[in-house]
Amino acid sequence: MRIRVGYEMIYDFPQPTPVIVVMGIHFTRASDVIVPDDLTTDPPVLISPYRDGFGNWCSRIVAPTGQMRLAADGIVRDTGLPDVTVPSASQHAVEDLPAETIVYLLGSRYCETDRLSDVAWKLFEQTTPGWARVQAICDFVHNHIAFGYEHARATMTAWEVFNERKGVCRDYAHLAISFCRCMNIPARYCTGYLGDIGMPPPYAAGDFAGWFEAYIGG
Repeated sequence: MRIRVGYEMIYDFPQPTPVIVVMGIHFTRASDVIVPDDLTTDPPVLISPYRDGFGNWCSRIVAPTGQMRLAADGIVRDTGLPDVTVPSASQHAVEDLPAETIVYLLGSRYCETDRLSDVAWKLFEQTTPGWARVQAICDFVHNHIAFGYEHARATMTAWEVFNERKGVCRDYAHLAISFCRCMNIPARYCTGYLGDIGMPPPYAAGDFAGWFEAYIGG
């Protein structure tokens, strides 16, 4: 199938402001791009593209004072099939992990592995390492948190999500990532479009979603 992807965002800047826009289709889907989702701005400004250390396509701009429109409109090819499930996928010993995955074991601004480590081991130590353990983490997070857009806040961390038991998609992802990292499973945050494929009209306003990837099986 062909999927149209894109966005339109309007900002009002009080002064000239350096901005990094990280909205492009990930490079791993480059072969599926039919129409590139190139960034456009109104008013037009110089756009300096680069790819960061995580493989994200980024665009550097300096937004002028006043209102500015950021937009993109692309088409990608997709099979429409769900992700493959591999229940036999195993967990790697830390010493056997590829070097490029080690960074995804570290704590971060939103994933406080130091505060959640004891909790994670108490909850998941008895689970079977590998796919079953990651699934147990997903199941716990799914049942532990009440979803609601009214619960969203930009500063919420995984530790706060665990204790407050409420949040949005990014909060689910941050808590699951933290638990995986605490259990020595590399995990990373992902974001993308919340699709309306198969939904009946009228269509709601577009939105973005957050999820995570865990490194098992190899």
